[in-house]
Parts: sequence; structure tokens; C-alpha cells
Amino acid sequence: MQKGKPKKRLRKPQHQNRPGTESEMAPRPIYDDKTKFGTGKLKGKIALITGGDSGIGKAVAILFAKEGANIAIVYLSEKKDALDTKKIIENSGSNCLLIKADIGREQNCKSAIAKCIKKFGRIDVLVNNAAIHFENKEFGLITTQQLLKTFQTNIFSFFWITKYALKHLSPGSSIINSSSVTAYRGSGRLIEYASTKGAIISFTRSLSANLIDKNIKVNAVAPGPVWTPLIASSFKPKKVADFGSEVPMGRAAQPVEIAPCYLFLACNDSSYMTGQTLHPNGGEIING
Repeated sequence: MQKGKPKKRLRKPQHQNRPGTESEMAPRPIYDDKTKFGTGKLKGKIALITGGDSGIGKAVAILFAKEGANIAIVYLSEKKDALDTKKIIENSGSNCLLIKADIGREQNCKSAIAKCIKKFGRIDVLVNNAAIHFENKEFGLITTQQLLKTFQTNIFSFFWITKYALKHLSPGSSIINSSSVTAYRGSGRLIEYASTKGAIISFTRSLSANLIDKNIKVNAVAPGPVWTPLIASSFKPKKVADFGSEVPMGRAAQPVEIAPCYLFLACNDSSYMTGQTLHPNGGEIING
């Protein structure tokens, strides 16, 4: 593993209960670059984004909407964040459907897709993004309950959501999966999380091969540290304070800095890319 910079305090120590909310974070994450305007790259498209209420998913939803897409957001329980995201999307002129669901259960994934289809009739861009993690200093502290919950949310849901969405995807559609830099370099304290993120890379490559004759692109994004509610609700206050400082750029990304990778993979600019992964990770070289 490449050594980064020594850790330093980037923000005040803080912690909140899972799943975390944007309103309690200090400073608040940046989800939208208000100086930039859309150019219609996704005009008329329908995008479904899991975990789209906050974090990377929120930034992606807002950017997609600015580019002309109508959005369906699947979220767990963070109603305030979800409503805030919906308001921003609708202010940009796009429609937004909120779907409250625990996608760690297959039936909920099936239901979420059905609600999106009832509202919009099809799906053009599917973003499998929802994730959780639990930090454990020692391997033996990983409980079976944590293991199952992490895999059900982080990778089983990708299978289930995609399975039920697939018949509603047409040639030219795009599937984008959120992985992580930990898929390539591992994480000693997030072992089950890193394992799911590695599985997502293999899922992406395998699914792309399976769907290539249908002209459906399947790609992934593997971010480095990003300042999101997941971080504020997963780690101890001191680690939250210096989160991201060890990467070569010396800071965590803002969600708005990650979203353009998803836009590139969603639109026709990436027409010759499938089975690939983009790496917005602050300069860490992972040779993946």
C-alpha cells in the first residue's frame, strides 16, 4: 500500500448515529457546483440511484438532473436529506421520485424498481451506490450480523436491483456501480466493506461481458476518501477529524468532485467503455 501524508486535523471531531445526516455535519458536504450549468447530456433520460439522498449519490442525482435526467432515488431512512435532494432536483426542472426502502432485502429491491417503472416507465441509467461499513480494529470483532448486513447492502442489493431493472433497460443504457479504493489496496479495519467493494469490481467486469451483446454499458467508480454522512456516522470523532488527510492530495473529496465520473459513464461520452473503473482517489496509485 502506498504511503500517504501524515494524518492531520481537517475538521472538528464529530460523530453521529447511523445512518448519518448531512444537516449535522460540520462543515456541510458540497454536492453542487452552482457555477456550472448542464448541457443536456442526459436530456430525457431516467436515472435510478440507490443511496441518492446524501453523499456521492446525492451529488450524482443533482448533476444528472442538471443535465436533463428525471431521477428516482432509493434511500433507507434519511427523509430530511432525501427531501432536500428532491427539492434541488425539482428546482433544476427535473422530476424526482423518492423511494424509501432497505435494499438489503430482495423484495424491497423488486418493489423499488416497480415503483420507478410505474412513475417513469423505463430506466436508462442505473446507479448502484448504496453502502454501509463498520470499523473493527481486530478481525475477530467482526460479527456475523455486521458481515451479513454489509454484504446484503453493498453487493447483494447490486445483484437484486440490477436483476429487476434489467428488463426495463434498452440498448444504449448504462449501469454504474460504486466501488472504492479499498477494493484495490484493502483496509485493515474495514475488511468486510473492502471485500464487498472488491466483489463489485468483479461484478462489474462480469456483468459487462454478459450484457455487451445487448449494448448495455457496465462500469464502476472507485473513489478514495469522500466527506459524506457515512463517514461521520461510522468512525470515532478523532478519525472523522483527520479523515482523508493521508492521501497524496492531503484531504477528502467533496461529493461534487466525484459526480462527474458518473456523468461521463452515464452519457454517450463513454460509448466505447464497458467493464472499466474510474479512480477519483486523491492521487493514490493502486494499479487496478
